[in-house]
Amino acid sequence: MAAAKNDAVSEAERLTGRSLAKASRRAVMLDAAASLFAERGYNGVSIEELGAAAGVSGPAVYRHFSGKPAVLSALLIGVSEDLLEGGQAVASGSETPEEALRGLVEFQVDFALRQPDVIRVQDRDLGSLPENDARRVRSLQRQYVEVWVEALAALHPGSDLPSLRHRAQGVFGLINSTSHTVHGRISGPETASLRTLLDRMAWAALTAR
Repeated sequence: MAAAKNDAVSEAERLTGRSLAKASRRAVMLDAAASLFAERGYNGVSIEELGAAAGVSGPAVYRHFSGKPAVLSALLIGVSEDLLEGGQAVASGSETPEEALRGLVEFQVDFALRQPDVIRVQDRDLGSLPENDARRVRSLQRQYVEVWVEALAALHPGSDLPSLRHRAQGVFGLINSTSHTVHGRISGPETASLRTLLDRMAWAALTAR
């Protein structure tokens, strides 16, 4: 009985190890896709080039994705889900509307500085997504906007919702534009300075009367 139990545990550990390895390879491929798509555009990258950038053969990519459209979908849906979940966590963990909004700004700035390639890919190649996946991305983005709108509505009582949505979307544009002006690695002090600047500019826009 003990031997059988140990065998079951060992098999579970092997399965977990394989699952983690597969997830890690998939993440490496998505990182490579973000970099290549940002540099050359979705239509300018082949499966073979994507595999090579991720350190595998082109055919090996098909073990994780059904094709190049599935890579783009996984990249953009995944980041949209992460933004929504992260934004909701920030808002729900805040005690005041101001704390929630400041936390959301910090969260978005961090995303823009960490994943500029993904922002560039989304701006340029969203139209290359399969229709159902494009709808999914837009739905997730609308829900993320509403997280901000809810915090803004509490901070600006009496403001109409369309104007609050415009305010939030304007701040997204301000923050995300960094991905188009900053290329390559920048130093720690430069990143810190840029983060502070974006935080202040975003807060000024969100609270402008």
